[in-house]
Amino acid sequence: MTREGGKAAMKIGIYGGTFNPPHLGHLEAARTAVEVLGLDRLLLMPAGEPPHKELPPDTPAAEDRLAMARLTADALAMPGVVEVSDLELRRAGKSYTADTVARVAEDCPGAELFLLMGTDMFLSFHRWYHAPDIARKAVLCAFGRAEGDVESLFAPQRERLTRELGARVVTFTLPGLVEVSSTRLRERLEAGKGGDDLLPAVYGYILMHRLYGTRADLKHLALPELRACSWSMVKAKRVPHIMGTEETAARLALRWGADETAARRAAILHDCTKYWTLEEDLALCEKCGVPLDPIERQTVKLLHAKTGACVAREVFGEPEDECEAIFWHTTGKAGMTTLEKVLYLADYMEPTRDFDGVEELRKLALEDLDRAVLLGFEMSIQEMRERGNEIHPRTVEGRDELRKKTAQR
Repeated sequence: MTREGGKAAMKIGIYGGTFNPPHLGHLEAARTAVEVLGLDRLLLMPAGEPPHKELPPDTPAAEDRLAMARLTADALAMPGVVEVSDLELRRAGKSYTADTVARVAEDCPGAELFLLMGTDMFLSFHRWYHAPDIARKAVLCAFGRAEGDVESLFAPQRERLTRELGARVVTFTLPGLVEVSSTRLRERLEAGKGGDDLLPAVYGYILMHRLYGTRADLKHLALPELRACSWSMVKAKRVPHIMGTEETAARLALRWGADETAARRAAILHDCTKYWTLEEDLALCEKCGVPLDPIERQTVKLLHAKTGACVAREVFGEPEDECEAIFWHTTGKAGMTTLEKVLYLADYMEPTRDFDGVEELRKLALEDLDRAVLLGFEMSIQEMRERGNEIHPRTVEGRDELRKKTAQR
């Protein structure tokens, strides 16, 4: 490692490729590189126009490949370390690695650069455009993804590059990872398969945008595909909550006589617009004719329930009872259906929730549905008061109704 003034230089990895699409092999290579090389930053860099091959005719637009790369980076859960760069997509002409490395070196003076590449690229590196310049500026890091990518294959090329170019070379393998052919994967996607080689969020993005010849009917998705689409719309850190809400809603539905599948589908979609901006929420509510009160107009936390219901209805064709459950899952209301109560409670008490009183709520939810929802209302109102937030009148109406109902038993 180089040092300047006694301080260790920042270690920056550059991982380029067409990412067409980014698959589990790319994900594991990125994760391993960060850990093995001790990188401070890793740049995932989709190529604009690769110099060594033509992009296939079905290649998605640059913004789609960039979006899928961002979903991959988000799934790695290394904020501040793994990031996506559009450097090559913004640059006109061929995406020469020599130009990319030179630009990163210029932007990050003093940093130690590591250029990541797969076996095929490593074995042909001596023929790359301005290979000596690249070797002077960056450590070459080759990873083997297939079973045959072993040391006997790496060693001769490593020795050659060291001898002829003075290159610094690091090689490592990714044991147990099955090789993923991007060409074959695109063929499988067009045939309605291939999801098992992708992150669910990336697969969902492909389905929603009908990339690679996919023809999914978004209004009639099976549960796995619906999950993938939902997860593609949120940050990876939100997925455990959505999964927990789904399983809790299914369990409560079975306990209280609601439709289990409806509970699952509503739970899968209940937070699909959680990361929308206020402007995006307001625009969709206006488009769908959703009336909003003054509190909702300025509270994103409440609006995502309204827009989530709109997306469930308009994009995914979900039945009205599910959409209504999503619509009311934050504030609740008086006169809630069993499904609405199930989703309200599932969202509130799923396994990742951790607050005073949650265990009592979980226990009560299996004993008395109305009393559990009432407790949820009361806890929510108390929390809003403690935070100094305005309490939505629908929540108060729901609480008051259930107070009377349970008191009459």
